[in-house]
Amino acid sequence: MSALNPTRDLCDSAGRPYFLWDCDMTLSEFKEQLKSTDVQVRAYLAGKLMRQAKPDDVFTFLSLKEIAELWPNLKRYLGKKLAFWDWLLSMWEKQGRVQR
Repeated sequence: MSALNPTRDLCDSAGRPYFLWDCDMTLSEFKEQLKSTDVQVRAYLAGKLMRQAKPDDVFTFLSLKEIAELWPNLKRYLGKKLAFWDWLLSMWEKQGRVQR
């Protein structure tokens, strides 16, 4: 869970997270798919999470290391959020916290 400010109400009454408003997937299904052996599935879901969730909530599901490892495959799924995440990762790179 994020150490910053975890969101308490991630899901609706059907168990669907707020950031998956456009698809029918429960939080449990989402977490399971994030562990897929298919890197493209993980990258797509990570990108969807990073695009649609609050930044603090992203780190409830992904570590900085996982984001960096998926970066070449997931950045195409970030849409308008690409600039934000690219900037954030570059700041962490300068601090030596991550390497892409």
